[in-house]
Amino acid sequence: MSIRLRLTLMYSAVLALMLFGFGGALYGIQAASAQARARAGLAEAAGRFSAERDFQPRRIDTPRRPFARPEIFVQTRFPDGTVAQRSTNLDAVILPLSDTGLRTIQGGQPWVETGQLANVHIMTYSAPVRQGDQLVGIVQVARPLTEDDQALATLRTIVLAGGAVGTLLAFILGWLFAGAALRPIHQLTATAQLIGRERDFSRRVEYAGPTDEIGRLATTFNGMLTELQSAHHQTEQALQIQRRFVADASHELRTPLTTIRGNLALLQRDPPISDDDRAAVLADTVDESDRMRRLVLDLLALARADAGRALRHDPVPVAELLEEVCRQARTLESERTITYIPTPANLAALGDRDALKQVLVILLDNARKFTPPGGQITLGANTTDQQVALYVRDTGAGIPPDMLPHIFERFYRGDSARTGGGAGLGLAIAHGLVEALGGQISVASTPDAGSTFTLTLPRLPAPPLDE
Repeated sequence: MSIRLRLTLMYSAVLALMLFGFGGALYGIQAASAQARARAGLAEAAGRFSAERDFQPRRIDTPRRPFARPEIFVQTRFPDGTVAQRSTNLDAVILPLSDTGLRTIQGGQPWVETGQLANVHIMTYSAPVRQGDQLVGIVQVARPLTEDDQALATLRTIVLAGGAVGTLLAFILGWLFAGAALRPIHQLTATAQLIGRERDFSRRVEYAGPTDEIGRLATTFNGMLTELQSAHHQTEQALQIQRRFVADASHELRTPLTTIRGNLALLQRDPPISDDDRAAVLADTVDESDRMRRLVLDLLALARADAGRALRHDPVPVAELLEEVCRQARTLESERTITYIPTPANLAALGDRDALKQVLVILLDNARKFTPPGGQITLGANTTDQQVALYVRDTGAGIPPDMLPHIFERFYRGDSARTGGGAGLGLAIAHGLVEALGGQISVASTPDAGSTFTLTLPRLPAPPLDE
């Protein structure tokens, strides 16, 4: 059963109960009122007849057929209940008096009863007649209730017919109103079905009604669609990046594997190659193996970053970190000058020391690749009240403007970079690590003048230094 039908049935049931309840109450009031009027009239007539000493009923000219008109019928009885006299309009009919009624009258109280007499519904009022303390007779006055019954029957018909018509109208109006109220829900359902079939998250529910429960539901649904659209777009972008990542990784791994396979084939030649050629082949194989090892390690680092590598957020002394990285880089570099710009000893950044060191090593390695012999590489830090900016500056070839937006993408390499032997993953790893630390990394470069890579981190007071 649909919600619309349930609501309509509830509307109809409530209105039907109200209509029939009101009609029943009105019918009961009218019936009681008619009974009271009839009883009062009969009591008055009984009092009038009981005032006559001989108890002779009033002579009324009526047709011979009993109860042909709504008139008063009179009958007297002796104290023992025996019929004494009857009005002429009674013909041969005797007004009833039950044993209970007789005992009640003998006890001094009037008695009223209704019933069928000659196929006519009548009310009979019986009252004792006393002279002093002695019961001398009983006066019975009756009248037909035909007109009252007809009036009540008409009222009953009106109540039933009105209740039925009102219930039917309530059902029709409730069906229409429920349909109008639930129209946004149908729109929600239709929109959800279309989205499920077409994967079109740009659709929205059009709702111009009041800000009620339905309105809030439509607004919430549209907000959810906005979030789903954004998530779907991000997912599509992630899938594209993943597909490109897999393709590039496959390409990068295929080259050293092909070289290693070719070298192994040379070593298996018969007759064997010369010792000098064998040494050269082995050296090439080792180089390609090292290259593939570095690529696999870089891919592993990226995979860990994508999986949400847990990084620490501790105070890291900036001066100590830069000095350590600069010292280690100088041991590996003799053709280029690496300079460290001293920073305050109490300067500290919020981050993971190992991750920050890895980022700086990547930036230094990148600077060495593209800085010609005799060039200058500089490490330093700038500070603000809330941030610490670590930078690596070189005097290399620089980066063309069209390459700057893509420099941190995976496997992205410019034409000049392809001769360096890298896989294009170092800057992507650095970018992922810095973002995981809650920082930012950026680059500013001028062709033929050099580049400056800057990573910005939250600033914290450094831990106290040992004296």
